[in-house]
Amino acid sequence: MMRYILFLSLFLLFTSCYQVERNCIDFKTGTFKSTITIDEIDYISYFTRTNNLQIETFENKTDSSNVRWINDCEVVFKTINPKNMAERKDIHLKILTTTDSSYTFEYSYVGEAIKQKGIAYKKSSVPIAIGSSDQ
Repeated sequence: MMRYILFLSLFLLFTSCYQVERNCIDFKTGTFKSTITIDEIDYISYFTRTNNLQIETFENKTDSSNVRWINDCEVVFKTINPKNMAERKDIHLKILTTTDSSYTFEYSYVGEAIKQKGIAYKKSSVPIAIGSSDQ
């Protein structure tokens, strides 16, 4: 019995001390490159985010979204000028882990259970000026 208690105590000690790093505030604004893998295909987008706006370029198409932070690690994007029904749906993104220059995230349409994961790399702390083509 003592052996069991000792093992359980050591297990709890080592697992409870491990915390995933999440310095989400570092990624609220800036310029980023994002990679998402779906069915073994990598999809890359570039975006710049200010406190209330995100402008993203994906497959040579640029979209703008209003940004609403729920907390330091979760945000909702609402497309400003949706062109179809899919773009009318808000997107919920949650930052799962961070490093000094990247974050891992999961996202889904608001209210939907299917989530995708990806990673975003911070290219600059300063958002690119609106209308700039530098990526």
